[in-house]
Order: sequence, then structure tokens, then C-alpha cells
Amino acid sequence: MLPKQLPDIARIVEVFESIPHCRALGMTVVELRHGQGFMTVPYDPALVGNPGTGVVHGGVITALLDTLCGLVVMASVPPGTALATLDLRIDYLRPATPRVAIMGSAACDKVTESIAFVRGHAYQETFRDPVATCAGTFILGATGFTAEAAAAARAGGKPGGSAP
Repeated sequence: MLPKQLPDIARIVEVFESIPHCRALGMTVVELRHGQGFMTVPYDPALVGNPGTGVVHGGVITALLDTLCGLVVMASVPPGTALATLDLRIDYLRPATPRVAIMGSAACDKVTESIAFVRGHAYQETFRDPVATCAGTFILGATGFTAEAAAAARAGGKPGGSAP
């Protein structure tokens, strides 16, 4: 079911790519549409958790999946709907291959009046061999992040909303 007012996808992407942790990790939105999105994090030696193996730290994968799931929810609800991560379960299936970018895909399965349900995958060369999978729930309408509030705060306007 589509929201009564469709979200501004370009604005959502712009705001998410300006979030400091997204910039620090090099996250890039590859594609975003209603209910589905794709992001990538390039391999960077600064993100390695174990210098002996060169494997990216699991926190990078957590940040990618949480951010992407929030992005997808935001693209599934009316503009200005506040949201926050309520629960995020991540299953790590294998270490990421060193020196290879990590990609993420997520889909919003259902949106109710107060909760959105999302699934996601982190993978490298193929989504058929995931590094991790996730299932998340996001609370809607509570104090949380909105693209509009973040854009206003960046522009020096009235602050409101917090980072996801």
C-alpha cells in the first residue's frame, strides 16, 4: 500500500548521504525507490577490524544495514514521518572478503500505523552469498529522525529530529 503522500526520494538520499557516519564510512546510495533500496560501502583499510586478516569490522556492516533499513522505511512512509530503530536482528553468516566493497539491499515488507517491518542483506560479489542478513522493526510517529528536520537543521533552520 502506497502512502497518501509519496516521499521525496531525492531529498531522502541527499540527507542520508550528509549524515556524518555515512560520510565517514563512505556509504553511497546506489538506488532508492518506494519500499526498496541499495547502498554500498567501499573497502577501506581504516575500516578493518582485524589487521591480520584485513576483514572489515562487523560494526561497519551493522551501520550499513541499520542505515539502509531506515532509508527504505523513510521511502515507504509519508514525508515528515518520524522514525527510529526499534529492533534490528543481524545474523552474520561469514566474514567479508578483504579488499572487496560491501553492498546492501533492503526491502520494507509492511507498514502499519505505528511500525514498519524491513529485511536486508549485506553481500559482496553476489547477493546469493550474503555476509549478513537482518530483520528490523522501526517505530513510526515517535520522536525520531525525519529527512525534513535534518535538512532544516543543516540549513540553519529549526532543529528537530535526531539521527537514526
